[in-house]
Amino acid sequence: MAFIDVGGTRFGYDEAGEGPAIVFIHGALVDRGMWDHQFGELSERYRVIRYDWRGYGESDDATEPVCHHEDLLALMDALGVEHAHLAGNSYGGAYAVEAALAAPERVASLSLWAAGMSGHVFPPEMGASVREAIADKITPETLKRYAAGLADVDADDVEVMAAAQLDYTFVGPKRRRDDVDSSALARAESMCRRMFERTWSGPAKPQRFLEPPAKTRLGEVTVPTLVVNGVSDVPFIQEVSDLYTDGIKGAERVDMTDTGHFPPLERPQESTSILRRFLESPLRGT
Repeated sequence: MAFIDVGGTRFGYDEAGEGPAIVFIHGALVDRGMWDHQFGELSERYRVIRYDWRGYGESDDATEPVCHHEDLLALMDALGVEHAHLAGNSYGGAYAVEAALAAPERVASLSLWAAGMSGHVFPPEMGASVREAIADKITPETLKRYAAGLADVDADDVEVMAAAQLDYTFVGPKRRRDDVDSSALARAESMCRRMFERTWSGPAKPQRFLEPPAKTRLGEVTVPTLVVNGVSDVPFIQEVSDLYTDGIKGAERVDMTDTGHFPPLERPQESTSILRRFLESPLRGT
């Protein structure tokens, strides 16, 4: 565990190993701990770096609208990383793509794990099961106050929201909790609870995204790209994997069966092996 100042903001991060750099970017429901297995295993050959987004985990709160791909590139600058492989899960994948579009000379490759995409609009029914699961437990007014950082956080509300979010994403619409690894789910829930405790008790975190958005510019991505899709993930998110596969020329695709929205956390050994094979291809230039 370490901290680094980036433009006046303190970021929590970890770094290990020597060699070509890999930067791991977590998703919105968790923190940098989701990459434990990949961080440990790949440090034998690579310089591995993982960090918490601004306003998440051990990083400082945002004091202005956040542009996460700019934070990523600024963190690389602060750590003296000129060129890196970027591995991102969920919206961490979206920020990795934005970085590759904004500064292509800085990015050696992309590995996108159940990734989001800037400029993509999900349909209104996205997350309906989450809303249904919490409807009789947390009022809309309370959620609004939490989102604005205007209410004391109730631990029961945190528990309810984290469980509903992970039933939707980690477990997925076609599985039950008994179908997934209980220890991996427990780790995800611990991170998700910390996330809601942190974000609901702090200031609002509006975002700025790359303009024009990535969805309209996938043809500009020229670095080697791996798209990893969890077959048990939310169908709307799997459709984003399809967009990346079709839109980025030469993108490699891996569909992981019986896997939800967090492959590196749910299937750590398999995910590390997939990433290692991708990075060690002669085409990666590592």
